[in-house]
Amino acid sequence: MNTAKHTKLTGQSQRTGKNSTGEAIRRKGGSRAGNARPSRNSRATRGQIDSQQKYAISQWHNTEEIYDRLKALLKEPPRTIRRDKMNEVLDYFNHRCKKSRAIAEDAQKYIPGGVQHNLAFNYPFPLVVDRARGAYLRDVDGNRYIDFLQAGGPTLLGSNYEPVQKKIISLIQDCGPVTGLLHEYEGLLAREIHRHMPGIEMFRMLGSGTESVMAAIRLARAYTGKKKVIKIGGGYHGWSDSMVYGMRIPGTGRREAAGIPRGATSQTQECFPNDMGALRRKMILNRLRGGTAAVIVEPLGPESGTRPVYENYNAELRKLCDEFGALLIFDEVVTGFRLGLGGAQGYFNVRPDLTVFGKCLTGGYPMAGGVGGRKDVMMLLAGGISAMGKRAFVGGTLSANPLSCAAGYFSIQEMEKHNAAVKAGRAGDRLARGLKEIVGRLNLPYVVYNQGSIVHLQTSAVLLMSMRNPIKVLKEAKERKHMMEEMGAAFMANGIVTLAGSRIYTSMADTDAIIDEALNRFETVLKMV
Repeated sequence: MNTAKHTKLTGQSQRTGKNSTGEAIRRKGGSRAGNARPSRNSRATRGQIDSQQKYAISQWHNTEEIYDRLKALLKEPPRTIRRDKMNEVLDYFNHRCKKSRAIAEDAQKYIPGGVQHNLAFNYPFPLVVDRARGAYLRDVDGNRYIDFLQAGGPTLLGSNYEPVQKKIISLIQDCGPVTGLLHEYEGLLAREIHRHMPGIEMFRMLGSGTESVMAAIRLARAYTGKKKVIKIGGGYHGWSDSMVYGMRIPGTGRREAAGIPRGATSQTQECFPNDMGALRRKMILNRLRGGTAAVIVEPLGPESGTRPVYENYNAELRKLCDEFGALLIFDEVVTGFRLGLGGAQGYFNVRPDLTVFGKCLTGGYPMAGGVGGRKDVMMLLAGGISAMGKRAFVGGTLSANPLSCAAGYFSIQEMEKHNAAVKAGRAGDRLARGLKEIVGRLNLPYVVYNQGSIVHLQTSAVLLMSMRNPIKVLKEAKERKHMMEEMGAAFMANGIVTLAGSRIYTSMADTDAIIDEALNRFETVLKMV
């Protein structure tokens, strides 16, 4: 494919008013009665230029059109890579990745499943990476890949960003990674977060996104005196007992809750995305069942916007929580700083009561997590051995260690200095436009959309299935999941690392030239279908 063809795509969809297949885009969004709908007071009509300068999302997508196309994709049989081409993909792994294979086989002797991390793509076997720099990864066999996995989203500055790396090396040489006592970067990081997100009046650093969700839920119950927590179905909020519920596919409830007593999830509920009517009904009924302590949501929609929400959805959630006296919790583990320094709450102009942070907080350095929000709520997390009175107990020996706090402080400063979120977002726009053009030209039913630097390439739509149609899930989920695995392997064999073959994260390191080269590689794979 000629790289030049991808250098003239900027703004094409907005100018023509059509999508990549030439279908007229419906300008007015909407949904079934009782669901969130785009409003005239949405971000598209306020401060558009200012938003484009601050946030990764240049224009909110037509959510209804995306769902229409995803429904159409689910109605079709999976369009998989041809068997002869898939054999070529497997040949790449067998002949070009021999060291990775040997290491992976040895790891299986001591590690359940052979990998320690859920992001490690293991079909046909996991590749072993020994170098990460900027936009690229290198495996132990010397093969180089464009990194669109980004460890699940945190490396907005690019992998192993040198200015931050140097600061961390210096800090480790001076005081080491942990002391158990107060370090100046604890306060500096909290102040930096508050500066960019005024709704974070106070902040408590923790060890991970999972821990931070646990703390936020405990806080909400302690503050409100209520019991029920409603999550938006399909969302991932870590692996604590109460949150392994309704994951990935809405309506699945305890499907993945092996080893978790029913009592642990008895106060957890789920509600389908965008269905405000159903959420209201649950909150009404909860008045008789101990009340609703909190609603927790990924502000882009479940799985980092894989199931996108309507633009005014978060504002409607805010109103509903205020009406019922529940706390609104934003899970900004991915969106915090990736969407912009103000996070999703800044982009949507909606202030949650509590915000959960995770991997993006430290730019990819470990022990990254935290919860912040209203001072009157956060004071229930008062730490230290002298803390007395009513409080929600949290802890962690390595929480708020100097390394993590310094990494967060300097990473946020670098993001601000280089307008990293916006640069990554424009790279995501360029990639999404190019992918739409390829998919349309090849007459494939796949669906492409993005929220700034988070790009979705839905080829199997397995995560868009619904337990409202359980028979279809039982019949097709396994096949569609395997198709997604094969697609991810084909991308990998052509030098592109994605998240499970369907989600792509761009970074500040992704130049136009890198995006155009990636589009060449994507087209090579999509022609195999």
